[in-house]
Amino acid sequence: MIEISVVVPVYNESANLPQNLLRMAKALAATGKEFEIIPVDDGSVDDTAEIIRRLAAEDFRFRYAGYRQNAGRGKAIRTGIKAAQGKYILTIDCDLSYSEEYLPLMYQLLTENQDIDFVIGSPYMAHGKTENVPFKRLAISKLGNIILSAAMRGKIKTLTGVLRGYKASAVKRLDLESDGKEIHLEILSKAIASGYKPLEFPAILQSRKRGKSKFKFKATAISHLIFSFFERPALLFGMIGMLLIGLGLGIGIYLITLWQGGALNPDRPLMTLMILLLVAGLQIILFGFLGTQMVALRKEIYKIQRNQHSLEDMLENRPVPSEEQPRVLALHRTPPTEPSNRERLNDRMKMTDEKTIAHNK
Repeated sequence: MIEISVVVPVYNESANLPQNLLRMAKALAATGKEFEIIPVDDGSVDDTAEIIRRLAAEDFRFRYAGYRQNAGRGKAIRTGIKAAQGKYILTIDCDLSYSEEYLPLMYQLLTENQDIDFVIGSPYMAHGKTENVPFKRLAISKLGNIILSAAMRGKIKTLTGVLRGYKASAVKRLDLESDGKEIHLEILSKAIASGYKPLEFPAILQSRKRGKSKFKFKATAISHLIFSFFERPALLFGMIGMLLIGLGLGIGIYLITLWQGGALNPDRPLMTLMILLLVAGLQIILFGFLGTQMVALRKEIYKIQRNQHSLEDMLENRPVPSEEQPRVLALHRTPPTEPSNRERLNDRMKMTDEKTIAHNK
């Protein structure tokens, strides 16, 4: 039985194939466990798919998965998770910006910590670091993770990394939908909301050595900001609402100053603007509270879905009695009830009548 499945999303990675996949296999072989590596071709336009198919034909430890049209990392990871047969599912980039040595480490962390459901490699936590990553990309990544961490209430420092390990029993129960890089955020949000427990460990993120980076700032930034809004709406609504209320109070103080100095002009619309700002700010804050309640309801739905999946697994694994085994049906008989006083009186009268008739004869 396969113990470890490694999902590797690839797109135009012919420069890194097949040597990086072989490095992963060498690192996993040290565990002594049966494993599979599933490179998922995300509609590459170079010869990536051909290289993977050729490698899979030569080595049974590799399995090809993919599709023709480029859809994004999210779909690639979802495809790989669905195809994985292992008890533990690990994800890593094909360019090995995270070393392949983290694969056996993640497996070890998952097996040694039975109460942990998934692990996350983090270059932004204590003892984690980055090496030779371009400054612009690093600054954007750090700022984005700070905002996302605030949306997740600071539990995890690196939310966007691909270096992760999951128990298959946990990640396969999540109803995933994302096609882009926001897949990492979706998995994290739904897993934590469902009650699965994460473990973050320090990792080193290195710059890509071969091939071209697929990072798209605009699309990634927009998707991550939208995620922050949906994950913690009070953060955005609260900031906007407090800003409007602050402006309204500032105008109010200015009007009081003018009134005390005798320079207040009643024809100026500042009073109306102040009231509008205060009311609008208060309403936006209330929208934030409403959004928070909706998020809490959504998380409760995730917990219900997890319990439903657990119940389905219990029903599927329940032993079914063999058809050849005779079944004994217990026949339950109702114990006789004591006769009532009326029934006893009727029986005595019947006996008396029978004796009288016999005597007359």
